[in-house]
Amino acid sequence: MSVQFTENVSKAARRDILELQSKIGNFANGEMTDEHFRKYRLARGVYGQRQPGVQMIRIKLPHGRITTAQLVRIADVSDKYATGNLHATTRQDIQLHFVKLGDSPALWSELEDVGITLREACGNTVRNVTGSALAGIDPEEPFDITPYAQAVYEYFLRNPICQEMGRKFKISFSSSERDNAYGYMHDVGLVPRIRDGKRGFKVMLGGGLGAQPYAAETAYEFLEEEKIIPMIEGVIRVFDRYGERTRRHKARMKFLLQDIGLEELVKRVQEEYPALKNKTYEVPDITTAVPADLSQTSGVDPFTLSNAADYQAWLKTNVFEQKQKGWYAVQLRVLLGDMKSDTARQLAQVIKKYAADDIRVTVNQGYLLRFVRPEDLPAIHAELAALGLADPGFDSTADITTCPGTDTCNLAISSSYGITRALEKMMKADFPELIYNNDIKIKISGCMNGCGQHSVANIGFHSSSVKNGALVLPALQVLLGGGFNGKGEGLIGDKVIKVPTKRGPEALRVLLNDFDANAFDGEYYSDYYARQGKNYFYTLLKPLADLKTLSQEDYSDWDHTEQFVTEIGVGECAGVMIDLVATTLTEAEDKLNWAQEALAESRWADAIYHAYNVFITSAKAALMTKEVSTNTQHGIVNDFDKNFIGEGFHTGEGEFKTLVFSISKNEPSEDFARVFVEKADRFLIGIRAYRERQIELEGLPELQELTTAKDS
Repeated sequence: MSVQFTENVSKAARRDILELQSKIGNFANGEMTDEHFRKYRLARGVYGQRQPGVQMIRIKLPHGRITTAQLVRIADVSDKYATGNLHATTRQDIQLHFVKLGDSPALWSELEDVGITLREACGNTVRNVTGSALAGIDPEEPFDITPYAQAVYEYFLRNPICQEMGRKFKISFSSSERDNAYGYMHDVGLVPRIRDGKRGFKVMLGGGLGAQPYAAETAYEFLEEEKIIPMIEGVIRVFDRYGERTRRHKARMKFLLQDIGLEELVKRVQEEYPALKNKTYEVPDITTAVPADLSQTSGVDPFTLSNAADYQAWLKTNVFEQKQKGWYAVQLRVLLGDMKSDTARQLAQVIKKYAADDIRVTVNQGYLLRFVRPEDLPAIHAELAALGLADPGFDSTADITTCPGTDTCNLAISSSYGITRALEKMMKADFPELIYNNDIKIKISGCMNGCGQHSVANIGFHSSSVKNGALVLPALQVLLGGGFNGKGEGLIGDKVIKVPTKRGPEALRVLLNDFDANAFDGEYYSDYYARQGKNYFYTLLKPLADLKTLSQEDYSDWDHTEQFVTEIGVGECAGVMIDLVATTLTEAEDKLNWAQEALAESRWADAIYHAYNVFITSAKAALMTKEVSTNTQHGIVNDFDKNFIGEGFHTGEGEFKTLVFSISKNEPSEDFARVFVEKADRFLIGIRAYRERQIELEGLPELQELTTAKDS
């Protein structure tokens, strides 16, 4: 499909979109390997689904903020290119599913028209910067983190330092000491504080979920506001330089932190400061105020409620008074995070009538509306109820967070959606009062990777499987004791036991009844878990894990009737022969072009970092010619130094390392940028010449069969 641009689409976005369209053509023609194209498209928000030939598109919404016009546009493009569904994620993005690869550039262009990007929504980049949905209206916040989250998003978007890291990198801003953006599970988690009248942040580093979750460590109890962005840049540079790149399961920053320790990590960050583009970075102070178009009385007539009990439950659980006295925020509970496009468009009209044009997607897959008048609450409740968006119990025990699971994800093992529906149905019937409980959080993931954030739930589940003889049945790994305890400390849950997935509702029933019977008054669930101990809960649930009492029903998954089998999604590829060295050198050529373009635009720091990546990528290609395995960038430089002495690049060990890592010892000046880019250019020319001589003497080595798309 041809791409059309409006005048609202920036030059940078146009270039991105046209480049994506070109790369899709290269991939289809077999000119790019599957791995090279995967890296590329993921960093443009295009993610392969479980189903062949279609993609999930992740729409990047910094700190979850969105306008009514943007919500309507997302609904429109979902109808046009996807399924007419909007899936809100735990990282405050919105995802569209079943999009044809060839349609993704046009879809992206239509979103950029209203100021939305796909750039770096997935892939080994700085992902969406998440932030408390309460920011600006939180009665407990010391100041509004919204402008800081926005500034961090803008600073690192398309920034050369984070375009091709070993793995993803996640940043969050909470609005208060409650850490309501879960900073403790992020690579960088920030909590606002004021000290001696000055703004700053508590800084946590190295958190992460996945198969080996890890709670972040506190690097600074207080870091001044103007030092936050330079500090984050330094952390990213260190992760880029020293982070694992071969063993994917070890490639997160949490493992680098565990390997070298917090003190050494902070020391290396400080060593990067000479090379930083900005030693300090001032963020404009923007105070959240009553929107001008809401300053007058709405004139809405009082509304007669048909069900006062429903309204009172909704008022108690989904509505709170903002720090701006006399104004209220309304929170929308959305089952599975899914909203139909027609519903989204109607919701936009409701917001225009009753609330500010400032919607926030929440970390528990709901939506938050702000600046609603108290006299309008009955009317907005009635209109939301007509849309199915007035269920009480927002962010309560009964409001489960979940990922899509096997409905669309390649990595999922069983149905997250199915078990979520079953658990919520059971709680509504057996524990209706749980809509008023905000202390126990339940989260579900379709696999151990943790998109549903099960490791930081008080009661968490992730999909798994168990064998019973020759048969396999779907199972749930039960995790307990994560989330926040009574002291406000963020904890990682323990794996306790696996139970057949069809026994999930009974497992949750047992856990909730046990808590009701044995917890102290006011005791938080994670404190109760710590008091009783893991073995207590293992014994409690063990009867449900007994495979000798299985029924035929246990061998099928939720939402399915067929016999369960473990499988990953079907790929979208066919074989093609590729010269990996040549494609790696082509990558280096691209980076050199970016460096020269940055020079032409006087972006000295960007030019230097692009040139640095020319050295790294070219050296990696050269090492491949000698069958030397490569891993971290630091390791690539060391290995090239050792293996290419006397090959025409350097005469003594350490010379290449000194040249490349001079990036961290020099200010990003024009003089240094021009010299560094020129040296990178000469180095790439030298590597190409070396490769050509090798082929001339030895012939082209046997090409490797890799995969490219058949038909998207």
